[in-house]
Amino acid sequence: MQLPQRIQSLIERLQTYNVFEVGLEMLIIGVFVYAVFRFVRGTRAAGALKGLLVLLVLVTVVSRVIGGGASFQRLGLLYDRFVALVAVALIVIFQPELRRALVRLGETPFFRSTPKDIAYVAGEIVAAVSYLSKSKFGAIIAIERTIGLAGLVEGGTTLNAELTARLLQTIFFPGSALHDLAVIVKGRTVAGAGVQLPLAEPAEMPDPTLGSRHRAAVGLSKECDAVVIVVSEETGLIRLAERGRLSEPLTVDELRRQIEVRLTRSLRARKSEPVHHDEHAHQSATGAQGEH
Repeated sequence: MQLPQRIQSLIERLQTYNVFEVGLEMLIIGVFVYAVFRFVRGTRAAGALKGLLVLLVLVTVVSRVIGGGASFQRLGLLYDRFVALVAVALIVIFQPELRRALVRLGETPFFRSTPKDIAYVAGEIVAAVSYLSKSKFGAIIAIERTIGLAGLVEGGTTLNAELTARLLQTIFFPGSALHDLAVIVKGRTVAGAGVQLPLAEPAEMPDPTLGSRHRAAVGLSKECDAVVIVVSEETGLIRLAERGRLSEPLTVDELRRQIEVRLTRSLRARKSEPVHHDEHAHQSATGAQGEH
């Protein structure tokens, strides 16, 4: 069949489709594509995904329009092999993103505390951060939510101590053995200190002046749903990282409100929609240990 005839046949076949069904299918596909792009947005894999999709669409159009008949069977065969190759390439290229997606699918709510517990946690952390900020003592505090951080704690020093402002101030006091790395807070407990966090790539940082503490805060928040608070030892500024995004500098009152909102939202997420980024959060920055 010649090319013009194939195109005409395709148009005639499209005219027989149910408009409602086509519209619904396109809506579902659009939502799926949007979700995928939103998930990989800001990562190194985003550009590769766009390139693969463009290439796949072009190859599909050529294969179906030109090679769908008996005349170009080899094109159809090559297309089938190409699709299999793309599937393998997706697994290799998006391995970190796929791992994060699987982790999030397995999220089970941990932070089941009452509003009173949330207020206590926010109060103790804010009191400590206020002191650290005024003194310009660097700090990074990760609050565990639905995804457990036990694997990270095992790489640091396990404490399992009651969360208090004085304990946090002591840990991050310059010269202490644990002040350079992160603290993990689990409910009303300081689970561990001196914890090494994964670093975000320098290219993912919008502000090159931010140090490794901020890179670690963003790096951890990209891997899980933890809320990470960072205090810069150079400026004393307080920031909050969540889902790979770093806020602008916060006051202690704003920090308290943001912590309470996010921990409260993690409770409601069990019965409603997933956690979304707060409107005050800004694009990925940098995070975490040893900002000298």
